[in-house]
Amino acid sequence: MSLWQIILIVLGAIIFYLILLRIVRKLYRFPAPAIIGRALDSNFKRRLQPPEKIIKRSGVKPGMVVMDLGCGSGAYTTSLAQAVGESGKVYAVDIQAGMLEQLKRKLANPENQDITNIELTQADAGNLPFADESFDLASMISVLQETPERGKALREVKRVLKRGGILAVTEFLPDPDYPLRATTIKLGQREGFILDGSLGNLWHYTVRFRKSLPE
Repeated sequence: MSLWQIILIVLGAIIFYLILLRIVRKLYRFPAPAIIGRALDSNFKRRLQPPEKIIKRSGVKPGMVVMDLGCGSGAYTTSLAQAVGESGKVYAVDIQAGMLEQLKRKLANPENQDITNIELTQADAGNLPFADESFDLASMISVLQETPERGKALREVKRVLKRGGILAVTEFLPDPDYPLRATTIKLGQREGFILDGSLGNLWHYTVRFRKSLPE
């Protein structure tokens, strides 16, 4: 068997696996297990999905109160915290205690001990423990499609966002739950969000919504 035949077989197996995985994920929606938290919070992942690009596309600004919804093990949480600065705050929200424990350990590392504006919260996206109009921005990075009750989650996000607040939904093609941009836009608009911007490409995009137009 030639090298090219081996390469084609390997590529075929990878494509088959990805297709099969996407089919399974369409039938059964559940959050990424905590066991893969370290892989999700890796330098390799951040090279493929640069934090600075997500932050810029999302519209994160200094002084904002931001919810990192479905934060997982914190791949982008510390970058968000640095972007909002000392005058801002980030609420890292995840349904899995195991993910939040990994983020807690990450924050205890020497390189992160100066970051003091992150608060960890265990909660379901469909039942957020926050008051109405608490946040300037909510970030969902490869999270929305994992949520079993997406409509309910979006309505909760809308409730806790301030008037004119931003919902930034970021998706990444290799993710098994990846939706087309048009699907993401349709989901947000169906729950009453106003499309504010759509940035990126098929490989990696961010759709930005507003709760309403600012006064």
